[in-house]
Amino acid sequence: MHMYKHDEPRRKRCSMRSTYASNYNREKALAYASKWALKRNPAFGNFNGIGGDCTNFISQCIYAGCGIMNYTKDLGWYYSSMYNRAPAWTGVDFLFRFLTTNKKTGPFASKVGITDLVPGDIVQLGDASNRFYHSLFVLSTGNFTYNEVFIATHSIDVYNKPLAAYDFYQARFLHIEGARG
Repeated sequence: MHMYKHDEPRRKRCSMRSTYASNYNREKALAYASKWALKRNPAFGNFNGIGGDCTNFISQCIYAGCGIMNYTKDLGWYYSSMYNRAPAWTGVDFLFRFLTTNKKTGPFASKVGITDLVPGDIVQLGDASNRFYHSLFVLSTGNFTYNEVFIATHSIDVYNKPLAAYDFYQARFLHIEGARG
């Protein structure tokens, strides 16, 4: 895994945005992805066959890195069971909206360019009609090309696959800045 010199200053700068922000532990998130990318954690449901398991897996990775959920009914980000969870836990667009607008408890992120990705961030793939349909977890980055961003995901379980191996029209990149407790 590659960590880049620009990663550390960004984490310090982002953690200062809110006195209530805790650091997102990328190493824990990456360890979780390594352990569970090719199998299922029995503590969480499997959403294959009912919309896909990719965003559920991404949420698990983020949670492993921050340990904080937001239990706001419908608008939060939490998982208690298959039938008691926020839409943002398992839905691609719901997760994007939660992470990029969350000002309260839980993780938060900003939409960035590919050159700002670091391991532990998120990629979401979309089609030509601006519908985003797949979430991927960033394991490593090289020279910031689709061939050198390696990911893990569920639905079709993948670990350490280049982003370039996917057929997609557009991608958006989310840098996890931290979490508020």
